[in-house]
Amino acid sequence: MTFTAEILGALATQACLLEAGAPKPGNVSPGRPFRDMRYEDFVASAVAAGPELGRAGERQLGETILAAVRATRQRTSANTNLGIILLLAPLARAAAGPGEPLSAAIEAVLERTTVADAVAAYEAIRLSRPGGLGAVPEADVRGTPTLTLRAAMALAADRDAVAREYASGYATTFGIGAPALRRALSAGLSWEDAMLETYLTLLAHQPDTLIGRKLGLEASRAVSTRAAEVLVAGGVRTAEGRKAIAAFDADLRDPQNTRNPGTTADLTAAAIFVTLIEDARAADRSRISRAQ
Repeated sequence: MTFTAEILGALATQACLLEAGAPKPGNVSPGRPFRDMRYEDFVASAVAAGPELGRAGERQLGETILAAVRATRQRTSANTNLGIILLLAPLARAAAGPGEPLSAAIEAVLERTTVADAVAAYEAIRLSRPGGLGAVPEADVRGTPTLTLRAAMALAADRDAVAREYASGYATTFGIGAPALRRALSAGLSWEDAMLETYLTLLAHQPDTLIGRKLGLEASRAVSTRAAEVLVAGGVRTAEGRKAIAAFDADLRDPQNTRNPGTTADLTAAAIFVTLIEDARAADRSRISRAQ
């Protein structure tokens, strides 16, 4: 199946809306705002960024990233979706091609990134003003990149999970996130519960790098350990697990949002987007088979 820009944009918007609406511990969701952003900001961001992500097959990767961030900034001043845009743009570009499996197509997209892509992505990052970046000796986002976007991301892979996906060919998305979501849906969980279980699985698997940049590795590891304990308690599948989820959420919230597992939420959005694309392709194959 070859996706039109309109369909691909609708799937990107849907992935963003689904992720934002899931009551993930420590994150913004309906009725649970942060001091500087609300669920409505994420809805506006999804509507703004989706059409730009849908056009990923029509232009260079960096241009798509920058266009999606610019569109978001016209709707909200909060940094609601930089990580999601960075993750979904290559996936959208991969999906815009012929019906090659996404896990294979994404590698080709990443290998073809250019220095111009890095320049545009750096501008998008500066425009979003993400927290906890700090300064680095090589390929700092405050400067002008001289490496391809993938090479620049590889330099940050040890401190940022989004960059790690670029370096690894989306190993976490295809190896952990999307399979966890598929298992949960196949087990009969609702989309909301399946997304929440996926989020907890990702968080238990690896420390959240946003928390790590703000509070250090020990703090981020402690949060991952807690996520694993919630899953052992049953997670969304048991009453005890749901109590553990509620307590986990309460413990993660503070006035400055320092323990917000925001990068894990971004990875959850990537897993949702992959699943929606794969489901759309499967539905199209079924339709064609029935017509023959």
